[in-house]
Amino acid sequence: MIGMKSIVMAAGLAMIGTGAVQAAPQAAPVVTVTKPEVAAAPVAAPAAPAVTAATDPMLAVDGAPAMAIDPTIGQPVPGHISLQPQVTKTGRQAAWFHNALLMPVITVISLFVLALLGLVIVRFRRAKNPVASRTSHNTILEVAWTGIPVLILLGLALPSIGLLQAQYKPAPKNAVVLKAIGNQWYWSYEYPGNGGFSITSNMLKEANEVGKGERARTAIDGPRLLATDARVVLPVGVPIRLITTSNDVIHSWEIPAFWIKLDAIPGRLNETSFTIEKEGVYFGVCSELCGARHGYMPITVQAVSPAVFAQWVKAKGGTMPGNGAAAAPVAATPAAVATGEPTAVGNAAAEALPAEAPVAGASPANASAGN
Repeated sequence: MIGMKSIVMAAGLAMIGTGAVQAAPQAAPVVTVTKPEVAAAPVAAPAAPAVTAATDPMLAVDGAPAMAIDPTIGQPVPGHISLQPQVTKTGRQAAWFHNALLMPVITVISLFVLALLGLVIVRFRRAKNPVASRTSHNTILEVAWTGIPVLILLGLALPSIGLLQAQYKPAPKNAVVLKAIGNQWYWSYEYPGNGGFSITSNMLKEANEVGKGERARTAIDGPRLLATDARVVLPVGVPIRLITTSNDVIHSWEIPAFWIKLDAIPGRLNETSFTIEKEGVYFGVCSELCGARHGYMPITVQAVSPAVFAQWVKAKGGTMPGNGAAAAPVAATPAAVATGEPTAVGNAAAEALPAEAPVAGASPANASAGN
């Protein structure tokens, strides 16, 4: 009996223990949490310096190197009554001759004649001289009014002859050759010494005058009636050999700032030479009456450094002398700027430039030249 009770009690205790274990909540599984690595904040890479694409000097609107226009040089200036600032040696010489000799002499003679006229009106009027003088000969007066004008003319002739000689001085062998051809009514140009490529230059019309597909003139192109759609590009500090001719009637190629005015005659080649001393954009016109649109064929010349000129020539499909290799840059030294002549530095690179272009019939500028 006792044994039976012991068995029942043991079974009951076992059941109670089992229920208590089942009722106890299960412990949460131990999860090993790994501390996440804190990612370093991305360090901004230093901003790469803005890469300025090398400006291709051929990408300007008119196909010439981009260059700001100085409104006080190379074009007419409102209110100015003197010559344009000159950027060639011959031009500076001509401006000096005009300003320092011609104008003072003309002014003094004009005032002297005006004073004599006033003296005659007052002193020899009818009221004061009712009986006119019958004097018919005065040796001293006649010698004076003959000899003094002769001396004045001789004083003006000497520098004038020197200026005339400078205008028709033949171009040296290292000159860049530019051939300007007049047409009704535009200019075309050739570079015989740089591969013979050519450009055509027409006047840019105003915004209210352009037709479909045409480009209108803007402020960066230049003044009204003087801006062109293609500029002539020439190097500074290097002699330029200009050859002119025409395909139809007589034209005249004129750039006042260069002191150049050379007739372009059909069937004939005229030539002259000059050296540009200062970079810039210079404007001119056809100065020979050539037809209905004579006033609408301007000239635009852009003077650049020899290095930029070489780039422009290459971009136009031309070549620099020396088997097509680009010419070495020619530094415009102070001496070149002061004299307008090529210097030793200029000659080193200029020796690679062509000898006189083999243009049949070319002759030095002559009496037909406007200068």
